[in-house]
Amino acid sequence: MRMPAFTTSDPVALHAGLQPDRVACVDLASGRRWTYAALDEAIQRAVGVLETGYGIEPGQRIAALARNSADLLILQQAAMRLGAIFVPVNWRLASAEQKVILADCDPALLVHDTALETVLPKDCKAIEVGAFAKAVAARAPAPRRPLPASDAPSIILYTSGTSGRPKGVIVTERNALATAVNFGVLGRVGNASVFLCDAPMFHVIGLITNLRPPLLQGGTVLISPGFDAGATNRRLADQALGVTHYFCVPQMARMLRDHPDFAPARWASLTAIFTGGAPNPAADIKWWLAQGIRMADGFGMTEAGTVLGMPVEADRIAGKAGSAGLAAPTIGLRIVDDDGRDVAIGEPGEIWLSGPSITSGYWNRPEETEHAFTTDGWFRTGDIARQDEDGFVTLVDRRKDMFISGGENVFPVEIEMVLLDHPDIAEAAVIGVADARWGEVGRAFVVMKPGRILDQAGLASHCGARIARYKVPKEFVSADALPRTGSGKIQKHILRGWTGGGRD
Repeated sequence: MRMPAFTTSDPVALHAGLQPDRVACVDLASGRRWTYAALDEAIQRAVGVLETGYGIEPGQRIAALARNSADLLILQQAAMRLGAIFVPVNWRLASAEQKVILADCDPALLVHDTALETVLPKDCKAIEVGAFAKAVAARAPAPRRPLPASDAPSIILYTSGTSGRPKGVIVTERNALATAVNFGVLGRVGNASVFLCDAPMFHVIGLITNLRPPLLQGGTVLISPGFDAGATNRRLADQALGVTHYFCVPQMARMLRDHPDFAPARWASLTAIFTGGAPNPAADIKWWLAQGIRMADGFGMTEAGTVLGMPVEADRIAGKAGSAGLAAPTIGLRIVDDDGRDVAIGEPGEIWLSGPSITSGYWNRPEETEHAFTTDGWFRTGDIARQDEDGFVTLVDRRKDMFISGGENVFPVEIEMVLLDHPDIAEAAVIGVADARWGEVGRAFVVMKPGRILDQAGLASHCGARIARYKVPKEFVSADALPRTGSGKIQKHILRGWTGGGRD
């Protein structure tokens, strides 16, 4: 007997019945707020706008080129109820880059917040966010219809592009629900949780990790148009807001602590700062603990949602600082060698994943989708890690970033973490470059702290005291800034195009 497909879960509609008067969402820029009953109705009004006003049908794409707002949440949830596919596009990209993404996803509608500078695909209509919000407010709620299957594409998230041209990762509602469960368990999310979301909603952290866990539990989401160190510091200290969960990349955390308004003693309601997206040095994590703030590092992917997370107990964080934590409850995880065999405890290997949060593949990329999975269904992440005897996993590097020097495997992240422990260095990135004697050697790009001067010999000595000689970069290059994606990841494919003295 064939089992019917699972339908999509709809926590907003559920909590509109369970706790209709609880605040679900606040748009911090405009001051607008919605209870669960009001948010549920607004989403159903938006369904009417999309269906009647623009003729949107199941399977069609709705793109968004706009900064964070509650209107984007309403738009995405309305698309989900219709069976359409929401595609948030990185507004920081150049118009030519945006054009490539829009051509790939071929949307029927684009919602935007600034004047369009890119050419839209044929037959794509456009509406400004403010006009969309007014249309939603004026429209009667559409009749409810059965929800789509949970395994149908619901969102397409284009990868950050750390290695070149972005790929569209398909996210189903089953994937999103599993991530809500995974982060909810690791991050102690409950009905009283209040999330501050200022990570961009074109990224998995902003659109999925920051929104789905609290909405699943009936908590509250505070949506900011974007990260501002001063505003975020003040919001974390505002007891009227009562922020319990804040998710950011390490660069954002660094900007918070460097800002004049930094006052962690006033963050009384905060469970923890959750970090991901880039390496977080153990020294930094312990520094935050000394300020009374638990910093729980983790690891996730656009293709997999929340994968790993640290506990939120301060003593466990301190004892395992530098680790990305334990596997989330719905995640199947293996660490394997080049032949697909499980490695021994403490040995480096590639992370393979399985579970309901794992993507079904890449939009319009059947060959890359097939290559991403093993014949028995494991997703190859391309990330190298070690697992200790307690099950804690520490990321070593991306497989493609590893280089071989004199026959030895070298993982740049390990060197970068050593460099970030140097008191004069603010940022660091290491790549492998060709060398006549050793095959490849390391080249380190460093951003010095204000007033500090690069000292080649001093940095080499610092590294040599902490890592093997063959891992020490043969060259240190000073840079004003490192190229990063919108989510804070270093774009090493750009660094490879720079010469030893800067850009080509």
